[in-house]
Amino acid sequence: MAAVLSKEVRQALQDIYYNERTGRGREAFALLERASQAGDGDASCVLARCLCGYQYVWRGHGFPEDDDRAISLLHKSVEQGSALGVLVALRSGELTPSLEKRMPFESLQAAFSEAEALAEGGDAFSQYVVGNAYFWWDFLRIQNKGADSFSSPAAFKAYLKENISKCEDWFWKAFRGGVYFAANNLNQYYTKGDEDIIAPQPEKAKGLWKIGAECGHPLHQSFYADELKEAERYEEALHWYKEAAEGGNFNDWYEVGHMYWEGLGTEKDPAYAVSCYERELARDPDHMGGNNHLGRAYFLGQGVPQDYAKAFHYLSAAHDRAGSKWGALYLAKCCFYGLGAPQDYAKALQFLGEVSWNNQEADYMRGCIYAQGLGVPADIKRGVEYLQKAGNFAKAKEELLHYKKTLFGKWVRR
Repeated sequence: MAAVLSKEVRQALQDIYYNERTGRGREAFALLERASQAGDGDASCVLARCLCGYQYVWRGHGFPEDDDRAISLLHKSVEQGSALGVLVALRSGELTPSLEKRMPFESLQAAFSEAEALAEGGDAFSQYVVGNAYFWWDFLRIQNKGADSFSSPAAFKAYLKENISKCEDWFWKAFRGGVYFAANNLNQYYTKGDEDIIAPQPEKAKGLWKIGAECGHPLHQSFYADELKEAERYEEALHWYKEAAEGGNFNDWYEVGHMYWEGLGTEKDPAYAVSCYERELARDPDHMGGNNHLGRAYFLGQGVPQDYAKAFHYLSAAHDRAGSKWGALYLAKCCFYGLGAPQDYAKALQFLGEVSWNNQEADYMRGCIYAQGLGVPADIKRGVEYLQKAGNFAKAKEELLHYKKTLFGKWVRR
């Protein structure tokens, strides 16, 4: 059991949590693995968190997710004497009675006191862990108390309020020390409160993402950019989306691309927008927005030479892999006219069925398919209804000239 964190753990925390945009996450991960194997329980604890996904570590590091290994490491950290490991295992529901017996602490309170000492010494990760013990009510088990420990429900509620509220100060210390996750919990604490014990204080949540953005946290830069975009402060939003993307929150290349495509906060630049979509897809080939918007760019020939085959490829990727209907009209055109894909009226009609908004060309294509019996049994009446719905769309008006209504009110081909 250590009264201070090892230099290996301190370095890893710097690169993984406190200054995640350095790009040294994988080196820090390897450092933790070596320290864990050498018996450093705190290293085992932090390494376990790194394997638990984006709710526990920044996704920009690209760490693998492995729940089984994370649980094994967490148990190992407890047995190696990490006070932080004990609290994290408790929070994760992994501190079973048998594991608790194997920890080299006389009690949970003793482990908490050691973790609290690390927090008071200034370590932000420890401050975050201690804050969580109050935020999530783990202090009840740590202090071995419950409702029956108090003379009245009012006394118990007062005890709960006193302890829960301690999380606020610890989270602020952790946030200022570099743990952006602490701000996420603060946001919940302020906006939602805690049952009927802690009242919401939403005004205190304002500015959290701005602070995190200015501290250099890519995720908070993205959150803050979202706020600015919603407020139509586009130039500022674009600045922070770029900061987030360049810092490793790669999903924001799509946001940057969208703003250059639409000319929000900057001059329109379809070519640069396309390059942003391509950067996003290089990281995540299944990204729905990136595929849709790059497909549109190729279909329209904006920012890139017109290429219907590439348009169909990217739009199909968004449709088939992500279930997006956004590009259904473009896909329908590709199949109806044979643009970049084999002419297939049945498939075109399938895509048109996903076009839920009014569009004259969509009605024209539906009209032609039904009136001419293209890939479906002919239904001239239904086809004419769609062609009429297409209004002043030139091709629809021209197609309507091929049909007439008989004396008996039946639509037929001329």
